[in-house]
Amino acid sequence: MQHPSDTSDFHQKLSKQRARLEAPRCFAERNFLQTKLVLRWQPPPSPLLALCTFLVAEKHAGDRSPWKPYLEILPKAYTCPACLEPEVADLLPRPLKAKARAQRTRVQELFTSSRDFFSSLQPLFSEAVESIFSYRAFLWAWGTVNTRAVYLARGRRPCFSAEPDTCALAPYLDLLNHSPAVQVNAAFNEETRCYEIRTGSSWRPHEEVLICYGPHDNQRLLLEYGFVPPRNPHACVHVAQDVLVKYLPAADKQMDRKLSILKDRDFTENLTFGWDGPSWRLLTALKLLCLQAEEFPCWKKVLLGETVSDTNEKTSLDVAQKICHHFIEETNAVLQKVSQMKAQEVALAAQLTLVETLWTEELRVLQASAETLNRLHPAST
Repeated sequence: MQHPSDTSDFHQKLSKQRARLEAPRCFAERNFLQTKLVLRWQPPPSPLLALCTFLVAEKHAGDRSPWKPYLEILPKAYTCPACLEPEVADLLPRPLKAKARAQRTRVQELFTSSRDFFSSLQPLFSEAVESIFSYRAFLWAWGTVNTRAVYLARGRRPCFSAEPDTCALAPYLDLLNHSPAVQVNAAFNEETRCYEIRTGSSWRPHEEVLICYGPHDNQRLLLEYGFVPPRNPHACVHVAQDVLVKYLPAADKQMDRKLSILKDRDFTENLTFGWDGPSWRLLTALKLLCLQAEEFPCWKKVLLGETVSDTNEKTSLDVAQKICHHFIEETNAVLQKVSQMKAQEVALAAQLTLVETLWTEELRVLQASAETLNRLHPAST
C-alpha cells in the first residue's frame, strides 16, 4: 500500500478535522465467482485464492472489466520478498531471508495446488487458462492481496473455505499510506455495513491522509508490504542465537544449560538492537549467559532484572558491544556488495535500492546502539 497515489479530489473535500473513511461492504467479485464452477468446487477455495483468481481474471478482461479504473492504479509489480529476484532476496538480512524463502514457497505451493481449480474455469474463457493464470500473473495478484487486503472477522461464504479471518479488498481505502506516528481504528461497522478507518489526527485540506499499519519493524514491513520507511521508530536489528554466543567463552561447561533456560523461558527470540541501544531482553539474555560458575545459582535473579555482580554487568555489556560491532561490519560489507551489484545489474536497480535502504536503516540503528553502549560501558566499570 505504500505507493504514491493521486487522491487530490478526495483531499479537496477534507476539512481540518478528524478523518473518517469508509467503503461499502463489497467483496471484489465477478460473475464467474458466482457460477456453479466455483460454488461446487471441493474443497472450497480460500478467500485468498478467490481474490487472486478475481484479480487475474479481471486484469485479463482489460477494457471489458468494470474494475478497470481500480486495476489501473494498482502497482505493476510488488516488492515483497516473494516477488524479488532470487539474487536480490539472497542479500536480505538472515532472519528476513528465511522468512522470504518461506513466503516464496507458500506462494508457489498455493499456485501449484490451485492449477486444477484454474483448469475448471476454462468454460469461462476463450483462451487457454494456462496462459491466463500464469505464475507471473498469480504472483502479481497475490502481491495485491497481501499488501492491500483488509480482514473481516465475519462474513464467510459457504463457497469459501473456513478461515479465522476473511480477507477482502476495499478499493480506495487501500490507497492510504503508512505512518507510525498516527493512531487509527479500523473495523467493519455492522450498523453502517461499511469498513471504516478513523484517525485521531487532524488533517488539513490537500494534506495526505496517513494511517498506521501497525508498530512493525522494517523487516516486517518489507515482508508484508514491500517497503522500508525512513527513521522508523520501531526499527531494530535481530540477534540470532548463534551470534548471541559467538563472543562467549567456548569452554563454559554450563552453556548448554544456560541456553536451555533461555529457550524454556522464551528468551532466545526477539533479541534486538534498537535506536535506544540493546533491548532489555537482549541484555538480560547476555547477563545470564555471562554468569560465572559461582554466580550461576543466581540465574533467576537475572531474569527478574536484579544485578548479580558488577563483573557480570560489565561482561554482558562487553559482549553486547562486540555483537553490535560485528553487525556493523557485516552491514557495511553487504552495503558495499549491493552498491557493486547496482552498477552491474541495471535491471535490478529498483529492487537493489530497496534492499540497500533496509541495510542502511539497520546500520543507523546499530550506530545509535553503539553510541548508547559506549555511554553505558563506563558506568559499569
